[in-house]
Amino acid sequence: MNRNNSINIDGIWNAVITILAESDLSTENKSLKEAFIVFQYYSELESGGHESLFTWFESYIEEVGIDNYLKELIDILERIGAHEYATIEKKYGQEMWKLYVALGNGEIEEDELYGVIEKADDEYYKLKQNLEGLLEVYFITIYEEIVD
Repeated sequence: MNRNNSINIDGIWNAVITILAESDLSTENKSLKEAFIVFQYYSELESGGHESLFTWFESYIEEVGIDNYLKELIDILERIGAHEYATIEKKYGQEMWKLYVALGNGEIEEDELYGVIEKADDEYYKLKQNLEGLLEVYFITIYEEIVD
């Protein structure tokens, strides 16, 4: 994708999304990796909540550890001004992951995990999609770093 094709906000959004769709977490480009992490967070929370997020990122979280994943995500969210979203992950992230793993190992009942996920998802949805606007601004600031 060429920068000249992305001159308005919608064009920038579409250009960045196209690049992200062709990328993964193994990228060496720090800006691209961070954009991938925060956009997948947004996408998974919008489509299926925290359970979907953990399902999508399970291998990566197991590889880097939940502490490192949450640190990456929270740092990005705070940097783009999504402080309320970062607070949700600080409050529930560790516990949700611990319960997600325990459920996968057959150590707990589903209700235990879904009770916490429901609380975190409810707090996310009460923010009424403010993250999308913050992502638009973020994409504008980074798109030249990730678009050829």
